[in-house]
Amino acid sequence: CMSYQNAMDAICLRMPRKIPRTEYSASGYWSLIHAVTGIDVDASSSDAVKGEAARAFEKAWDFGFTWSILTGSQVLSECRTSMGHAVYAEGGTDYDARISCPFTDVEQVLSFDPWAVYGEQDKGELTRQYNEHYDINCAEHPDQVNMTGIYITMISGLLEIFGWEMLLEGLGEDPERFGETANRYASWIQQYFDALAQCKAPVVMIHDDIVWTSGPFVNPAWYRKYIFPNYEKLFDPLHKAGKKILFTSDGTYDAFVDDIAACGVNGFVLEPTTDMEYIAKKYGRTHAFVGNADCRILTLGTKEDIRKEAERCIRIGKDCPGFFMAVGNHIPSNVPVENALYYNQCYEELAYRD
Repeated sequence: CMSYQNAMDAICLRMPRKIPRTEYSASGYWSLIHAVTGIDVDASSSDAVKGEAARAFEKAWDFGFTWSILTGSQVLSECRTSMGHAVYAEGGTDYDARISCPFTDVEQVLSFDPWAVYGEQDKGELTRQYNEHYDINCAEHPDQVNMTGIYITMISGLLEIFGWEMLLEGLGEDPERFGETANRYASWIQQYFDALAQCKAPVVMIHDDIVWTSGPFVNPAWYRKYIFPNYEKLFDPLHKAGKKILFTSDGTYDAFVDDIAACGVNGFVLEPTTDMEYIAKKYGRTHAFVGNADCRILTLGTKEDIRKEAERCIRIGKDCPGFFMAVGNHIPSNVPVENALYYNQCYEELAYRD
């Protein structure tokens, strides 16, 4: 299948003639999917109809891969903060007003021991789960490069446990002791990385939201002392197993592109606020990268604006063998359907290398 081949060629830095692509959230945007596929589907349809429609949509839009992880907040359910969730999905199905935090003072944060709370895991069972997840993805997306992976690598895991208020309070009260909390968390989550290294997926997605849209939320020196050295330990078994590591962070991680590259990732997934031109210039021959059209332009822009944004991305990525096209901050259901269709038309017109 050309979708699979183009995507794997890009990940392996073998310049495909057609620039591959993926999109986020679009496979749950039922009005768009109906417009593309003609399948009668909406938020109330059965899972079977939704699955058929999403597969047909991804085939029509020539997805090279679907972003996917297995290990998320569910493995922290023994002790985690609930921060609620605003409406994002079509039909408001993801709204959650529940807000609670198990921590009442900062000393509990600074002395937190994930080994005592979450315990030792069975690596063989974890590997079995990664294999099962990968197999399911392969069955659901047979024309794509499939993956499994981890969402709660470091900052995202600590955020799930503590929530923003207690996390920032811990950092503010004693950044070194909070760094030791981060180190303990890294030693615990290492179990999952060790198991991931043993699974059959050749490509793995590693996610960690390490910054805000404004950039780092604590002194960059803290990241370089407590986050990136742990990345190197966490990623080491993946390297030894020959995995291709794709790394995702939301926000603006310009300050840390070089640090992340030095930890040995094979590709960057980025939102529009991270400088893709810098990544292309410095790492465009050695790394894959995915992005980074801005959905705000798809939502509010004219056709001319949308074409210019697609052209910007293609101009940056066209000469880089590992470039994937994507709307970096998702195609949610408030993007007008006609604008999303026009964006796809622009992609198809621009995607072929000479």
